Amino acid sequence: MENLKILLNNRRPKLHNMKGYFVSAVLLPLIEADGEMQVLFEVRASNLKRQPGEICFPGGMVERGELSCPQETAVRETVEELGVSREQIELIGPLDYFISPLGALIYPYVGRIAGDVKIVPSPDEVQEVFLVPVKYFLAAQPAQSSIDVGTRYAPGFPFDRLPAYYKEGWRVLGTLPVYFYEYGSRLIWGATAGILHSFIDIYRKNMVIK
Repeated sequence: MENLKILLNNRRPKLHNMKGYFVSAVLLPLIEADGEMQVLFEVRASNLKRQPGEICFPGGMVERGELSCPQETAVRETVEELGVSREQIELIGPLDYFISPLGALIYPYVGRIAGDVKIVPSPDEVQEVFLVPVKYFLAAQPAQSSIDVGTRYAPGFPFDRLPAYYKEGWRVLGTLPVYFYEYGSRLIWGATAGILHSFIDIYRKNMVIK
């Protein structure tokens, strides 16, 4: 028993069945422009297989060697997607990570991009970028909806060995909030809006950025 105690206390707990998740990291980029702090967004290239034309933050899949430091993924992807150098990005710190029942784990970070940098988006990944003043989001109240989360069992599931109520089929187990921010004709929603909402909530409560 003592050996088990040593073993468990010397290991770092991790997300169970992490191999079943798509693990990614993103950067919420802040940049000073027109005399105020602004949030930079990307519009994904129209030729991408996943979420073409949608608004997002720079980021991507965490490589195996970066699982212990996903912030490196966020910075690396920002460098590649925005055409800036590593030295032009100041990593500010982490936000709360997101776990989706659909199998996504997202590590978001806040970073500051030097205001005098020239951004040259990668055309393979980014259609365009745009800025929104932080103060806009401080004043805005996002629309909110929700997604039902439930279960649907695979063929061959061993119902005969489980309590009868599991045979009822599709069951809604809970709901997830979904936020929507409008800025002109642009709609920011989904995980991007969720990360933004988390950041603005922290910002609004502390008002720490000058």
